[in-house]
Amino acid sequence: MKYVQTGEIESGDVIIIRNEGPQGGPGMREMLGVTAAVVGAGHEDDVALLTDGRFSGATRGPMIGHVAPEAAVGGPIGVLEDGDHVTVDIPDRELSVDLSDAELEARQDDWEAPDPVYDTGVLAKFGRDFGSADIGAVTNPGVMQRQSDK
Repeated sequence: MKYVQTGEIESGDVIIIRNEGPQGGPGMREMLGVTAAVVGAGHEDDVALLTDGRFSGATRGPMIGHVAPEAAVGGPIGVLEDGDHVTVDIPDRELSVDLSDAELEARQDDWEAPDPVYDTGVLAKFGRDFGSADIGAVTNPGVMQRQSDK
């Protein structure tokens, strides 16, 4: 949000917000505030936002959420760096980063899981027990995974 509010965004930027997924957030926080700020800054059509967080129905523009696997569990979104070239091809439904497989693998090998935000309570349960967004972000991901394999 600070990056957007200080006017640092430019046409063609892809903003990455990570560690907001079911486990990393924990709980998949809503990204509407940031997306509204991007639109309000006049970048509705020329700045993308990529996150493992979630969006409501009010989000508009090239905003991509619910990315899985999320950053907090080692998903590729967690190893993207400033200056990486991310391509968002909406008509072909393709999302890619201009890195070789070897570079991406090396970054993932060096990646370390973030410390949990909460150690006790309900939010600790999210961070510890909830599955990926692509299988429903539920507390019994094994069951959801088996169902999605059918």
